[in-house]
Amino acid sequence: MKKIIDLLDRKFVPIASKIGSQRHLVAVRDGFVVIMPLMIVGSLAVLINNLPIDAYQNLMNSIFGGDGWKNFASYISQGAFNVMSLIVVYTVSAALAKSYSKDGITAGAISLASLVTIMASFSTEDGSTSGLPFAWMGAQGLFIAIFVALIGTEIFIRLSNNKKLIITMPDGVPPAVAKSFSSLMPGMLTIIFFALIRVLFNVAGVESIHQSFYDLLQAPIVKMANTLPTALLIVFLNHLFWFFGLNGGSILEPIMQSVYLPAIDQNIAALEKGLDIPNIVTKPFFDSFVYLGGTGATLALVVSVLLFTRKNKPYKVVSELSLAPSLFNINEPVMFGFPIVLNPLLFIPFLLVPMILTVISYVAISTGLVPKTIVLVPWTTPPVIGGFLATGSWRGGALALVNFVIAVVLYMPFLKAAEKQFLQTSEGEK
Repeated sequence: MKKIIDLLDRKFVPIASKIGSQRHLVAVRDGFVVIMPLMIVGSLAVLINNLPIDAYQNLMNSIFGGDGWKNFASYISQGAFNVMSLIVVYTVSAALAKSYSKDGITAGAISLASLVTIMASFSTEDGSTSGLPFAWMGAQGLFIAIFVALIGTEIFIRLSNNKKLIITMPDGVPPAVAKSFSSLMPGMLTIIFFALIRVLFNVAGVESIHQSFYDLLQAPIVKMANTLPTALLIVFLNHLFWFFGLNGGSILEPIMQSVYLPAIDQNIAALEKGLDIPNIVTKPFFDSFVYLGGTGATLALVVSVLLFTRKNKPYKVVSELSLAPSLFNINEPVMFGFPIVLNPLLFIPFLLVPMILTVISYVAISTGLVPKTIVLVPWTTPPVIGGFLATGSWRGGALALVNFVIAVVLYMPFLKAAEKQFLQTSEGEK
C-alpha cells in the first residue's frame, strides 16, 4: 500500500495539481458558481408545482379555483432556467479575463454578443416573428456557451494586447468612455470572427451550430454520463484527488456543471411536462446520496468514531469538533484533522465507501424503489433532508438514511484498526 501511495504521490499529484490550477478550468468553475442560486430557486419552484401529494394538489386547486396558481412558480422556473447559457457565457468570460488582469465586464459582454451571433434564431410558420430559442439559451446550450466564452475571451485579450488596435482618447474624456473605445476594435474583431464561423457552417449546410453539436457530441456524452461506470469513475477521481490534499470537487466542477447540470435540467423539464424522468445520475444524485457530510461520506466516519471508538482520543476530539460542520457537508476539519489526506489506514474506506453508496443509490433509483432527482438542492443541505428534497419523496430521504447507516458500519473495522495502531504506538512511546 505504501509503495502504491508513493507512486501516486510522485506521478499523479503533480499532474492533478496542474489540472486543478489551470486558468480555463478555474474560470469555468467560478463562472458556474453565479448560477447556482438560480438553479436552486428554479428547481424548488418546479417542486412546488409538482409535489406528488394528492392532498396538497387538491388543496391548492380548491383555494385558487383550479391550477392557475402554478403559473407563479412556472414564471420563476422560466426566468431561472431559460437564460442559463447567456449568464454562463458572461460569467465564465469575465472570470477568465480577470485571471489575465483584464476588464471582465467588457470581455463578458463581448462573449455574450458572440454567442448570440452564432445562435440560430427561430421563426414562426408565417415568418412574421423570430427570436432566440429558449432551448439553446438554457442548460442544453451550456457546452457551446463555455466554448464561446473561453475562445472569445482568449481572442479578445490577445487583440487587446496589440497596441495598434487600441483607440486612445484624448485627455478629458470620461474614463468609462475611454475604456469603451479602447475595446472597440478588439471586441468588434472578436464578434466578426464568430460571425464568419456561422457563415462557414451555413455554407456547409449546417443551419444550427447548437443543434449539430448537440446531436454529434453533447447528447452521447450526457447519455454516457448517466451510466453507473461513469458515476463510479467520477466518485473515484474525486476521492483520489482529495486523498492527496487536492480539492477534487473543484477540479471536477467543470465536468459536473457542464454534464450533470443539464441532466437535472432535463429531469425538471420532463417533470413539468408530465413525462418520464430521464436521468438517474445528476448533481443532486452525488450530493444527496453519496457525499453524506462531504466527500467520502465523512459524517458517517465522524459518527462511527463517536459510537465505536473509545480509546483513540485524537480521533474523538476531531470528531466532536467536526460534527456540526459535517452536518452541513463541510468536512475540511475531518480531511485535515484526522487526517484523511495521505493517511494509508483510511485510504481504502475513503475510496470504497462512496463507491459502494454510488452502486446502492444507482440500483435503488434504476429499479424504481426511489424516484429520480428533480430538484437541485444546495450542497450544504444536511443528509437525509437533501435526499427528500432532491426527489420530492420520503423514499429519497430513506435511501440517504440507509446509505448513511451502511457508511457508518463500513468505516467501523478500519477505525478499529486505526485505534489498535494508535494504542500500540502510544505504548511504544512509553
